[in-house]
Amino acid sequence: MENTSFKRKVVAVVMSLSIMMVSFVGCSSDEDTSNSSANDTTSSTDSEVDKTTFDDMDNSELIYNMQIGWNLGNQLEASSSGNPDETVWGNPTITQELISAVADAGFKTIRIPVSYLKKIDDDNNYTVDQDWLNRIQEVVDYCYNEGLFVIINMHGDGYNTVDGGWLLVNGQDQEYICEKYEAVWKQIAEQFKDYDEHLIFESMNEVFDDTYDDPNPEYYANLNSYNQIFVDTVRSTGGNNEMRWLLIPGWNTNIDYTVGDYGFQLPTDSAENKLIVSVHYYDPYDYALKEDLFVTGWGLGGNRATNWGNEDYVEEQFQKLEDTFVSQNIPVIIGEYGAVFKTQDGIWADEESHRYYLEYVTKSAKEHGLLPIYWDNGWNGDYGFSLFDRKTGEQQHSNFIEAIIRASENQDYEIELPSTYDASKLEEVMASQD
Repeated sequence: MENTSFKRKVVAVVMSLSIMMVSFVGCSSDEDTSNSSANDTTSSTDSEVDKTTFDDMDNSELIYNMQIGWNLGNQLEASSSGNPDETVWGNPTITQELISAVADAGFKTIRIPVSYLKKIDDDNNYTVDQDWLNRIQEVVDYCYNEGLFVIINMHGDGYNTVDGGWLLVNGQDQEYICEKYEAVWKQIAEQFKDYDEHLIFESMNEVFDDTYDDPNPEYYANLNSYNQIFVDTVRSTGGNNEMRWLLIPGWNTNIDYTVGDYGFQLPTDSAENKLIVSVHYYDPYDYALKEDLFVTGWGLGGNRATNWGNEDYVEEQFQKLEDTFVSQNIPVIIGEYGAVFKTQDGIWADEESHRYYLEYVTKSAKEHGLLPIYWDNGWNGDYGFSLFDRKTGEQQHSNFIEAIIRASENQDYEIELPSTYDASKLEEVMASQD
């Protein structure tokens, strides 16, 4: 997925996001099988922030304190020909100034997608390049300097469509995959084992077999096995990793395939109540991800919207998550959500609908006890997602940021509906597209 659509997060990932329950098959976890060459945990950022004292919060305190999140997308997971490189997809080098600007805007959590790919030396016990681990740590420290919660994951390694992708549920050599997966996560966990509760590990991202049918039970069992290896490996490294919160996705982070009877299993865990379920939300596809101007509005019915995925659908999907997990004291994080900018040459077809979508989805997620994390890819052009200028940290869409923060902080208000729909404006934009 190193094409333009993938980089903009406009992949057909969420036709009808779902989630599952399958029996465990695949690889087993073996705590003694992995290499740990990344024991140098010296940060490349000279910070006076105490990162080691672990506050053992319960699930409600965790979600309350994380408040609202933002993705540092298309940076540390970016790659070319299998080589991770934070600037290769057009974004500049990540700076403290950018992270500080995100924190100043009101976001309390930053998710940092990370790819490893060719940074892993298969011929040397799957050793991860130490400079890469140190750079990840440096960016994590930027977040710690602002008192933020941070999520790091294994991102592009699980895509069939990324050059060098290897964490594949449909891969032929599952023994190799499991051995490599365990070795890499052991090194990541060793690098960060003394960090406090503000750091959360996420096992993987949108892992599936690259088809949008109901999940293959054998492949889902492989995914469950990866999650179990992840939990066992992190816990085995000791330190604060023995009680760290861990984020667990189901099939393609799809809501229905995680809550439904498709095979999803939370791993067993030596720590008590320290697992979080991970899902993504990009519905309806025609509005949230499809790069055209044929569906430019959302909600309220009529010619503003698709015939599905509107307000009632948001409530139904989030209620499933609340009933299945939150009510059982299992936190849920929506690790990615958002919608592409429906603009042409910088002209919005319906800017108010975009604000309304972001505000409604954020508010509904919080009302159902979920933690939403906005997807930002750094692209501010047509069909982009960017809220901040990656070079300066300047807010590019303060109205959207204000709506997200407002919805995350206060559920006791009525969201302002979009202003009167200007059909003539849309017709002009559509005519220019044709």
